[in-house]
This record gives sequence, structure tokens and C-alpha cells, in this order.
Amino acid sequence: MIRLSQLFLTTLRDDPAEADAVSHRLLLRAGYIRRAGSGLFAWLPLGLRVRRRIEEIVRQEMTAAGAQEVLFPGLLPREPYERTGRWTEYGDGIFRLQDRKGADHLLAPTHEEVFTLLVQDVVSSYKQLPLTIYQIQDKYRDETRPRAGLLRAREFTMKDAYSFDITDEGLAASYQAQRDAYERIFQRLGLDYVIVAADAGAMGGSRSEEFLHPTAIGEDAFVRSASGYAANVEAFTTLVPDAIGFDDAPAAVVHDTPATPTIDTLVAHANEHQPRATPWTAADTLKNVVLRLTHLDGSRELVVVGLPGDREVDEKRAEVAFQPAEVESATEADFAANPGLVKGYIGPWSAAGAVLGEQSTTGIRYLLDPRVVDGTTWLTGANEDGRHVFGLVAGRDFVGDGTVEVASVREGDPAPDGSGPVTIERGMEIGHVFQLGRKYAEALGLQVLDESGRLQTVTMGSYGIGVTRNLAAIVEGHHDDKGIVWPREIAPFDVHVVATGRDEAVFAIAEQLVADIEATGLEVLFDDRAKVSPGVKFGDAELIGVPRVVVVGRGAVEGLGELWDRATGERAEVRLDEVVARLQQG
Repeated sequence: MIRLSQLFLTTLRDDPAEADAVSHRLLLRAGYIRRAGSGLFAWLPLGLRVRRRIEEIVRQEMTAAGAQEVLFPGLLPREPYERTGRWTEYGDGIFRLQDRKGADHLLAPTHEEVFTLLVQDVVSSYKQLPLTIYQIQDKYRDETRPRAGLLRAREFTMKDAYSFDITDEGLAASYQAQRDAYERIFQRLGLDYVIVAADAGAMGGSRSEEFLHPTAIGEDAFVRSASGYAANVEAFTTLVPDAIGFDDAPAAVVHDTPATPTIDTLVAHANEHQPRATPWTAADTLKNVVLRLTHLDGSRELVVVGLPGDREVDEKRAEVAFQPAEVESATEADFAANPGLVKGYIGPWSAAGAVLGEQSTTGIRYLLDPRVVDGTTWLTGANEDGRHVFGLVAGRDFVGDGTVEVASVREGDPAPDGSGPVTIERGMEIGHVFQLGRKYAEALGLQVLDESGRLQTVTMGSYGIGVTRNLAAIVEGHHDDKGIVWPREIAPFDVHVVATGRDEAVFAIAEQLVADIEATGLEVLFDDRAKVSPGVKFGDAELIGVPRVVVVGRGAVEGLGELWDRATGERAEVRLDEVVARLQQG
């Protein structure tokens, strides 16, 4: 019998000052976690009970999907990550350290490399495949700004699974099995989710999908159309318009446009001094943005990106487009070192007829937004201070060195699959699945003998679920103004029995009721605290969030109590001798 009077638990009446997200506030106030450092948390008994229930659901569904559990250390040597290139690719995002002998190690941000090496050590024949193994283990990321409690912590618990197959068809089957298991897991956890196409990032691979929980506090923006298309903003691809014929297009003309270094000032000047039947807008202009790339070897490179003037460069999309290089805006020093870049008046074409990428006056790569197709006509900089060129035609007057997806995505943009306009929503990542292919197997030499006795490189998949992050996501979606409202399958207890008043007979009746409930297999939290007011006990019951609460109070000697349903808010008087049957009925 778990008695609240003996439980290691202290609840808080007020919101902690450092907690911003709802889940962070409620988990701290209800005594599930406590802060141990920036992005680091200690788990109290209530929190551990919920964690274990989530982990058990994950284990059940992993077993149903044919996966087997293993466990790796969190402290790992540098060498496997060096062989795959990720020791460097992760940049400052991981914790690196040395042992007393000076050997480099890291706290694992993820475990692809060591899973691959384990299978290499154990598996030698195609007969031992397909294989899917997984672990539930702590991971470490050196977050720049840990925030929102468990939603962006520096230490977190994750289930990561890895599949190993000898054929691409086998990988597709393993991937689908894990994807299906994830859907069952999130349904059992009571989490709404959207499956979106995603960028693989440092993981690599040919296919990547995220499971996002729609919520206003989500760190990820995603798009979806009414007919089912969904993608992370970073993975969204522009529907490229058809090229336009330009044989009859008039020649481009350069005009003086003094004091017009911005799109707004340029449009205003054009409408005043070069008016036309259809007023000029930002969409008619070609904005040229200078970005500075810092590559893994430390070298730096400037690139110019041409995109419609009514769009901005999206930072996350730029990071994906140029990964693994770091991306930032060009500095004043960069412009000073490259006088061919006339700030505020940059264009792909110059009065001298130079075309970036061919006769470039700067030697800097020039990349175009996919919307800038041949035949489109633009108002853009003339690469001279105070001058712009009108009627510049793509494909005739300028070309790019390639295309790049860095422009912001907007509501109403067409989905790339032709399914109509998209809406933009926010969500938090609760799971991610990857078809890694042979990237890690090739880097680490994972091969097995095929049916013909020849060595074949194994193909892999990777599948992650953030256990502790999901716990917080559940709270974000399951609470009211009084506290947490846990879904029944993961609540720390099935029933919370609250004894109130000072009559010892009431407490004895409540204790017997707890024993009767537990005899049915349900787990009970018994608030047996003496000299604690009913108001405090009721507040704690609402805050802790056990889905069903039984109040045993002044009516107990007449055989009456109260049954609360935290999910619906319903409260009903009930005969105590009927409570067990009511609870069993659900």
C-alpha cells in the first residue's frame, strides 16, 4: 500500500520562476521531477512510475514488431564516430571528454556507430538477418539554451532501434514495421501526432519521417495540405513553375534608384518613377542575400542567394541546404573584403554585362530560388551604388550556379505533390524514423555473406522515440487549470483514494477500501495524511493527476463517498461498497 504520508513527495502551490512550459511547471509542482542543473533533472518516485509505464508500452510494441532489447553505455570512445565523420559533424552539440590517459570520449548523442559495430561482431551471414535491436538509454546533447524542462534537456532518455537487412526491400519492410509500431505507441500514450517528411540531418540516409505532436509551443514548424501531404518546413520542396518563353521580352534597362537599399524603398521608388499598369510589389523584385558558410575544416565561403523579394531566408532551411557547414549572414568585414558586392544593390547582372557564375565580377557562387525559372522577369540590383535594373530576364540575362531551398514557406504555398495549398502549424518532435541505407555499414565495414557466399554490405534503419520528451508532451496535451490529467495507461497510479477529516473510523474505512481495490490488481495511491485539510488534499489530488479519485469523508460511516473522473471533471456520490465494481467497469 503506497501511503502519501510516507511517499517521497512535496508539492508546490506556486509555479517555479524558472519554468516556462506547462509541462515543466506541472511536473515540478506535482513532485515528479526536480531541477539538478541547467537542462538536467532528478526523477522522484511519481515521475519514475510514469516513465516506467511509458517504457513498458514501448517495450511491448517493440517486441510485437520483432525487435530485441540490448543496452549500451552512455560513455563511448571517439574512434567509431571519427570513422563515420560525426565526431566533427556534430560540432559543439555533443559533450567531449578525455580519460586520465588522454583518450577522447563522448557522451553519446545517439548510438548508430556502436550498434553497427556490435552487429559486425556477432552477425556474419544473411541467415541471421533481418535483425532489429533496440535500447532504452540516456542520451546527451550540449544544448545552447536548454529550456521547457524535459522538452529540451541536455540529458534525456530515448528508445533507439536499429534494423539490419541485406536488401533494400528488406529495409523497407523493417522501416514499415517500426513506423507501424510508432503509431500504436503514440495511440496508446494518448498523443495526437502527424507524420511529416523530414530532413535526415547528420544521420544521413534516403528517407526520414518525423512524428510531430501538434502544439503551439512546438519548436518545429510543419506544413500540410488538406489531402494528406505533410512535411517539416526544412524538408518542404518548392513546386517549380514552368519556364516562360522570352523571345519577345524587351531588353533590360538600368535606372538610377538613389537611396533604395531595401525592398520596400525600391518598390516605392519604382511605383513613383517607373509606374506601370500593374503596380510594382516586392514579388516583382529579386532579392540577393549574401551568406557566409563555415565548413568543417574551418574554411569560409560566401554565397549569394537570389530569391523573390517577398520572401525571407529561413534560417533552418538554410542550415539544411548547406549542411554540414554553419550558416550566418555576411558581415560588414565580408562586404569590405569583396567590393564587387555593392550592399543594397547586389544583382546577378551588372552594367558591364557580367553574369555571376560565368563572367562573375566577384567570383562568388550565385544560387537561385527554384521559383526563378527561365523567362521570369525581375527588378533587381545592378551591382552599382544607387542603381537597379528593370526587366532582367532569367535564362537570357543571367543564370545561376544552381538552385537552393532557403526561402521561407508561407500559408497557401502549393504542396509539391500537387495536392493543393498548405497550412503552417507548429509541433514538437516525439519520434523520428530513418532509412539510413549503407552509410554507417560502409564506413565501419559491416558486411555479411550472401546466398552465393559473397560479402554484401548491410543496409540499416534507425528509429528513435524520446521517452522523457514524450512524458512532457503528454502533460502538455493532458492538463486542466488544476493540474495534470494523465491518460489511464500511463498514470502513476490507477486510483487515488483520499481520506478526509479527523475521524479514525473514516481512515479505517478508507484503508479497507484501498485493500479491496488493490485486490483487483489496480494500483492505488492512498492519501492517509493526518492533520492535513481536505482542501490541501483535494488540491494535491488534482495536481498529481491520477485519472480516478475516490474521496472517503464525512459520509463514510453511512457507506457513502465521492468518485471523481479527472478527464471529464465529473464528480458523483457513490456507495463505497460499489466503488470496486465501478472502477473495474472503467
